[in-house]
Amino acid sequence: MIIRDQPSALRLFLVMQGSVVPRIFGKIVAVALLSVAILLIDQRVVRLPRISVAAMSVFGVALSLFLGFRNNAAYDRWWEARKLWGGIIGGVRTLARDATIFLRDPADRADLLDHATAFAHLHRHALRGRGMPGPDDLSLEPEPAQAMLACRNPADAALRAAGERIGALRTSGDLSDFGQMTMARTLAELGTAQAGGERIATTPLPFVYSLLVRRTTYLYCFLLPFALIDAANWLTPVFVAAVAYTFFGLQTVTHELEHPFGIGANALPLDALCRVVDISVAEALGRPAPEPLRPVNYLLL
Repeated sequence: MIIRDQPSALRLFLVMQGSVVPRIFGKIVAVALLSVAILLIDQRVVRLPRISVAAMSVFGVALSLFLGFRNNAAYDRWWEARKLWGGIIGGVRTLARDATIFLRDPADRADLLDHATAFAHLHRHALRGRGMPGPDDLSLEPEPAQAMLACRNPADAALRAAGERIGALRTSGDLSDFGQMTMARTLAELGTAQAGGERIATTPLPFVYSLLVRRTTYLYCFLLPFALIDAANWLTPVFVAAVAYTFFGLQTVTHELEHPFGIGANALPLDALCRVVDISVAEALGRPAPEPLRPVNYLLL
């Protein structure tokens, strides 16, 4: 995620960090060169047919509606993902308070909250699809950490192990019935947030939306020069490039927002969110808390 102050009016046109220009520059150049070719053919070879500006305006409005709909759907996914991770952070903090209230043994509190920390990190790795951490990277003993990593869903295994630990504490009499119910409810909320994140990660927007928007965008940029030849003449490539930047740029931004758990400039900073979990648990257990992650070149992962 890009974290930076609002740039000045001059720098606004020069900022590349977080901009979609590097990814769509080739498309913009291609569309502009196509416009130049159409102009040259029209003026030096054969007069080409014209398209009504009014017709292209209607076409543009329809395309804008399609792009707006897809952008809204993608942003809803991005924002829901952020709310789910806010729920995870809140759930871990609630569990930390519950452990302080209901568990007298510091070792029991530490064991339970270390499982919660492991859950957050395992869930982050699963959502990003970049492999799981090693046993030494989790705040657990090697044996239970390896057992979790051997499961198909390590994050769920961490919650299950935490639930088993709560049950064992209730059986031994170290946890009251009310404390067990309270902590079990918090674990259920964490599991619900995990399932919501998995749903977003494994269910993209229907491909037909992307296909329709991409085809329509290319078609519009191809036809637009035929509507601007007479009105804009040699400025046609400039106007077409500006329109291409708008439509291709919005299309690219939508694609990034559709996948909120990646590592791109517009993805959620899952590393930083997990660090918040680490800090909350460390402070609850009286351990030295790590420093919050800071943006590097305005990018917070």
